[in-house]
Amino acid sequence: MTATGAIEATGARDAPAGPWWWPRRRSAVLDVSLAVVSTLETVFEGLDFAGDSGLPAWTGLLLGLVVGPVLLLRRRWPVAVVLVSIAVTPTQMGALLSIVGLYSLAVSDVPRRALGLLAGMSVIGTLVSSFFSLRQDLLNEPGFRPPTWFMLVMAAAVGLIVTAPPVLWGLYVGARRRLVESLRERADGLERELSLLADRAEERAEWARNEERTRIAREMHDVVAHRVSLMVVHAAALQAVALKDPEKASRNAGLVGDMGRQALTELREMLGVLRNGEGASGRSSAPVSGEPERLVAVASKAKAKAGEEATGADAQAPGPVESGGARGAGPRSGARAAEAGAGDRARGGAAVATAEPEGGEGPSLAELGVLVGQSRAAGMAVELSVDGAAAESGYPSGVEQTVYRVVQEALTNVHKHAPGARARVRLAHREGEVAVQVENGPSAGGAVDVGLPSGGNGLVGMRERVTGLGGVFVSGPTEAGGFRVSAVLPGRQAEG
Repeated sequence: MTATGAIEATGARDAPAGPWWWPRRRSAVLDVSLAVVSTLETVFEGLDFAGDSGLPAWTGLLLGLVVGPVLLLRRRWPVAVVLVSIAVTPTQMGALLSIVGLYSLAVSDVPRRALGLLAGMSVIGTLVSSFFSLRQDLLNEPGFRPPTWFMLVMAAAVGLIVTAPPVLWGLYVGARRRLVESLRERADGLERELSLLADRAEERAEWARNEERTRIAREMHDVVAHRVSLMVVHAAALQAVALKDPEKASRNAGLVGDMGRQALTELREMLGVLRNGEGASGRSSAPVSGEPERLVAVASKAKAKAGEEATGADAQAPGPVESGGARGAGPRSGARAAEAGAGDRARGGAAVATAEPEGGEGPSLAELGVLVGQSRAAGMAVELSVDGAAAESGYPSGVEQTVYRVVQEALTNVHKHAPGARARVRLAHREGEVAVQVENGPSAGGAVDVGLPSGGNGLVGMRERVTGLGGVFVSGPTEAGGFRVSAVLPGRQAEG
């Protein structure tokens, strides 16, 4: 509404707009019809007024033609319409003009003080006009002489009857319109807010999907790359000793076949988990959040079984010879592996064999000896040392899995980038944290690079794992020409 009290366009949505100040064509048709009826009324009443007052008939006709069409302005200037109706009250013209004008004024957003003032003026005008009209009519009745107070009461009743209903009805309609408009604005706001929430939910879902893809890719890289790297190392050793030592070559070929079958089994089980996760997500709208953990569990079980077989084979037979005539891990190497594994377990169950993860899912610190033994079986000179004792409550499964993966990836990188190098794995149990370090020296001079490809994702994956648990990860070359990987993780990190 404008400063003059005009009613704002609050018509239905998508309705055709009307001409000039009308919000809709229907509103314009209604106002024109009311103006025509009001004009006819004021013309006839103007003619009667001119006859009673002794004025020319054209004067009453002209007055009616001027006053009646004012009703067209009731939506634009309702105050002006009410003022005109009050002005012509003494002539007893414009009853429809007064009623519709007061209704339009009450519907609009004019200040309530102005509405009360104009409504009071209309009541007083109607009261005065009705009083004199009633008095004149009663004077013409010789047998009826009512007292003056009776005529005042009757005139006041007429004024209230003419003024109060349109004002009250207009107040009700105006309040209802404002309520509907406020509810409509709230609905529009909620719709916009829901649209924003839907967009944000889609962004979060996309982010979650990317995170799941990253986690699955990291798990597959950690589990499969290590075993395939060992296969390539054994294949290179097999190529080097194929003609010199057929018995050793046959043994190495068996190891390659076993590792290949184990790698295929792990891949098949992982893909089965992924397919089951896709089917479950298709049947239910809730996301499957435990698939990476299931992948870890599947891979760790297969790896533990394979590690035990590899350790047993290493203890019973000499290890393979490195390519290029480098010295291999013979019977003494196998004995050292068995002694190292037994020594690690003999230092106290709390030293390495910490609490198993809940449900046995995922690798643990207890399997580090098996992991190191696999690298020894592939010809690497690697040592494992453990300092301190783990807490009685053990470590959360996520911490143990992360330590295991860091050691696994670091040893895989030694096979790839530093063939023939000596490596050392250090595990330290400290108060409130656990630290691990894998350091290797430079590549042996007589060792031949077996050509293992590198995608550059190993260090990135290790850093993501460690920092995701609130730990610290550092990697870089050493002064001796080797490489060092270190990680420190909090020992009280909550699981999940």
